[in-house]
Amino acid sequence: MNKDTHVVDAHNAAAQEHDNTSKSHRAAAEHCAKGNHDACHAEAKTALDNSGKAHAASKVALDKSAQAAPVVAGAHK
Repeated sequence: MNKDTHVVDAHNAAAQEHDNTSKSHRAAAEHCAKGNHDACHAEAKTALDNSGKAHAASKVALDKSAQAAPVVAGAHK
């Protein structure tokens, strides 16, 4: 696996964490709309936890992007 693959993997991991956060927020909204406030609160807590993971994964992806070697036109391996 080359360095660029690690960058792509890091961005995909961050995207997955953001997807998880989004799903939790949507679930919380659905529970709140139905008046199920205990479930809404539980999903909101899950969303907050997932948000922290998404933030951390985004920082990793950003750091890896900054370290990626620039693509040079005409350079072939």
